[in-house]
Amino acid sequence: MEAQLEQIREQQKETWNKFSSGWRKWDDFTMDWLRPMGTEIINSLQLRPTDTVLDIAAGTGEPGLTIAAIVRDGKVVITDLAEGMLDVARDNASKKEITNCELVRCDVCELPFDDETFDAVSCRFGFMFFPDMLMAAKEMARVLKPGGRIAAAVWGTPEKNIWITTTLSTINKSVELPKPPPGAPGMFRCAAPGLLSGLLAEAGFTHITEKRIDGKLNCGTSDNYWNFMNDVAAPVVAALSKTDSNTKDKIKKEVFDLLNEKFPNKQVTLDYGTIVVCGEKM
Repeated sequence: MEAQLEQIREQQKETWNKFSSGWRKWDDFTMDWLRPMGTEIINSLQLRPTDTVLDIAAGTGEPGLTIAAIVRDGKVVITDLAEGMLDVARDNASKKEITNCELVRCDVCELPFDDETFDAVSCRFGFMFFPDMLMAAKEMARVLKPGGRIAAAVWGTPEKNIWITTTLSTINKSVELPKPPPGAPGMFRCAAPGLLSGLLAEAGFTHITEKRIDGKLNCGTSDNYWNFMNDVAAPVVAALSKTDSNTKDKIKKEVFDLLNEKFPNKQVTLDYGTIVVCGEKM
């Protein structure tokens, strides 16, 4: 791997390890929110009880742990780049008494598995952060058996994801956020319709489908929303870290004013938009 890509990989690992405690704290809340995309991935994979499945960039364990209950006579290998996230996944597997799963820390661009090992590959909200997305897609194709299926979810466009742009746009009024270089890892890197489908096609997948899933993040109170953003949303924390305490307080007040105006009943429900892409290896 090129030095620049290795640097991106190390930055990603550091970021996700740093935020693993926040993801542990909010795990039930977050997994409930992200469940529709996991369900769509699972349905797209057309799993059989004996399948061996690879769940890439699984974070705290989903959808891999749910898949493990479906492939009860098979196996799920749950991977992530950050050991801190896998520690949460390991604890979740133990709590759910799931025994047909294995946890492996690895880089998706250098998967430590033999060719044609898996019947299916899942990846929920990982592609946007991979140093080289095409290399990652080709690695997924390599480890899939012929006829094996892949399904991945990515975030849609910023205007569809008010749950995070509410805060980021407010921050941007007080602090000019640097624009990432074209193609750099980030939440909306795969937002353009057809982008991920094109990557999978280039990696050799066929029968590719693309489906939009929109919904709402039910945060409850404004305080709950603000705390969630500051515990798990890396772009928000990174931006706020560049401000002094007075500016941060000003931003917080402006976010709360927006939420209170939009949700006078104090029940904050913010839109999200995602894309789920599925393909098959010939």
